[in-house]
Amino acid sequence: MEKRDYYEILGVGREAGEQELKSAYRKLAHQFHPDKNPGDKASEEKFKEASEAYEVLSDAEKRARYDRFGHVNGQNPFEGGFPFGGAAGANINDIFGDIFGEMFGAGRRQRGRPRGADLRYHLEIGFEEAAFGTTSRIQIPRPRRCDTCKGSGAKPGTQPRTCPTCGGVGEVRLTQGFFSVARTCHHCGGAGRVIADRCAECGGAGMRREEATVEVKVPAGVDTGTRLKLAGEGEPAPQPGAAPGDLYVVVQVREHPIFRREETEVVCELPISFVQAALGARIDVPTLDGPAEMRVPAGTQSGKVFRLRGKGIPSLGGSGRGDHHVRVLVETPTHLTKEQKDLLERFADLSGEKTHPASRNFWDKVGELLRNRRA
Repeated sequence: MEKRDYYEILGVGREAGEQELKSAYRKLAHQFHPDKNPGDKASEEKFKEASEAYEVLSDAEKRARYDRFGHVNGQNPFEGGFPFGGAAGANINDIFGDIFGEMFGAGRRQRGRPRGADLRYHLEIGFEEAAFGTTSRIQIPRPRRCDTCKGSGAKPGTQPRTCPTCGGVGEVRLTQGFFSVARTCHHCGGAGRVIADRCAECGGAGMRREEATVEVKVPAGVDTGTRLKLAGEGEPAPQPGAAPGDLYVVVQVREHPIFRREETEVVCELPISFVQAALGARIDVPTLDGPAEMRVPAGTQSGKVFRLRGKGIPSLGGSGRGDHHVRVLVETPTHLTKEQKDLLERFADLSGEKTHPASRNFWDKVGELLRNRRA
């Protein structure tokens, strides 16, 4: 049976580059893969045909040879068919990894040395510290390299050996038919090496627990839930030469007895006397910067909010500050003496509509409602 042209199988031109070849093969592999077409012999043959074409055309030497000689007597001109090995075999395995990752909802396995684990620490600070920033020294329990074995895990004077099962790769590859699957080496656990004589100090782990002191610079304007990243302050990598993990400090701000925060705004409630509200006054108001003078106009009602600009929380990572809002609460006097009661009664007798306009306005509305009901 005469074999089809490899370029025709993949649906590309003879000038197609590496990426175009790869994309074309991926598309066909997705379409005709046996796992997606169980029991379909035609799809299986097309899958094999596409794999053979890509195996040849993705290898520069084989492609040049194919372009010159083509198929010889209807057969593949390359001895040994197209086993999954060598440079081109690695390309197909990479594509299979992409296919299976998409089919089963998983990403491709990360290559290279694994980095250290990240750590998380909850840091509680005061209200003013969150507003203006602070520096804290925290104690982090984390492993560090064993000083005795220098992190190798082996007894001093000895060295770990390359794993005889995986050859130091950390994984073994199982090939069956068209499939090549990599699994973590059971002998070395993926480390790529085995330790015959373990370090007595760390038991072969290469690490020891310690309490590390880390300085955390908390910027101005942080709030509860703010996460600060300290790069490289996490656990060291399990293998020498790999990057350590990071430390994430999560801020928790303690409640303030007077102030309440709303983003960059500060709110507080300030009690004032009946006389101050009625006659007006200049009073000291507590702020983050210390006492600030505020004028209370005559006739101020309870619940009135005053704004002190620029006295709030600094903007995190930006410029400027929020405002300080003061809500005054007129305090009703209690525990009055007879003289004080007599004075208030005298005041009530002298009071009229002009003295209590809000009250008079309210009762006017009540009267209007009653008249409308009777009509």
